[in-house]
Amino acid sequence: MLLIPGPVSCSTEVIKALGTDSLSHTGGEFTPIFHNVLKQLRVLFHSPTSSGSMPLVISGSGTLGFDLVGNNLFPRGKNKILLLSTGYFSDEFGECLGDYYKHDITVLKSDVVGESINLVKLQDLLHKGSYDGVVMTHVDTSTGVLNDIKRISELVHSESPGTLVIVDAVCSLGCEEIRFDDWQLDFVLSASQKAVGAPTGLSISMISKRALDIALENDNTVSYYTSLKKWVPSIKSYEIGELPVTYFATPPIQLISALNIALQQLLSRDYVGEHRKRSNWFKKELTESLGLELVSRGPVETTAHGLASVYVANPGGIVTALNRLDIAIAGGIHPEIKGQYIRVGLMGCDASEPTLLRVLDAVRQSQT
Repeated sequence: MLLIPGPVSCSTEVIKALGTDSLSHTGGEFTPIFHNVLKQLRVLFHSPTSSGSMPLVISGSGTLGFDLVGNNLFPRGKNKILLLSTGYFSDEFGECLGDYYKHDITVLKSDVVGESINLVKLQDLLHKGSYDGVVMTHVDTSTGVLNDIKRISELVHSESPGTLVIVDAVCSLGCEEIRFDDWQLDFVLSASQKAVGAPTGLSISMISKRALDIALENDNTVSYYTSLKKWVPSIKSYEIGELPVTYFATPPIQLISALNIALQQLLSRDYVGEHRKRSNWFKKELTESLGLELVSRGPVETTAHGLASVYVANPGGIVTALNRLDIAIAGGIHPEIKGQYIRVGLMGCDASEPTLLRVLDAVRQSQT
């Protein structure tokens, strides 16, 4: 049983699609599959074609999205970026943009590990400074903090309307609400292997019209594979769905076929409501029944719904005990509190109530 915060266990139907034989990547059998994937992503992101936005599906992990941002959206080569840091993966995004793409990074950290970004401090920074982009994680998987990206975007557009709003949604797409157009987001990057419910190997993003215009006019890109000038014509032709399609790099036929089924299954359910219900129940058991403290602070309803991060007395012992029961959970990775907590994934087919009850029992026994 896989209860780490990604990758997740996939449904039987998704695994079956992964075993599809190879098809011509420019032919009449595969083109409708990719077309349907892009169409469904617009539903998932709440971003119709009329907005001028564009979904992107590229072979690679969620981390590839960092490079898509760094390579395409900041054409001066040393743009000013405000990074909102709520954990390990926020800082990795900042490392990519600062150390590798040489952009000028200002960091606003949460006041305490486990807290979301202080909006008063954010407003003050936006009022005093000038930034080309504000970058954040929706859910930082190291802490389980859920940032209010709607409120943050409203602040950015109010104080600095020319600033791009960029979100890492690797651990939120498919379990948290994301309304790309309504919230005026510019680039949201994610991946296939978490709450979306597909196998590892696909970078999934949505880009706004204004960000896309910047990318297509950018003459300072330094990476060939992540150049949107190369990818956009190909993906656009698949979204139109008419032959012949434009070729840039061979799409992973099996992974996209599996993603197609995963999206059909996800969009047929109240995926946000289901994750909220499971998360709130499990975390109340941890906090109210077992008396434990979550890493992510505040009411359980305001924490990330795709995982639970909780302080425990014996993290390694709990992980080992559950491994003996063929249940895999994760230890902590935030550098300031590593070794003090565990992380339990609440996404995927294995995240059922019976399995989570076994996790609760193991945690209960370890604390006595």
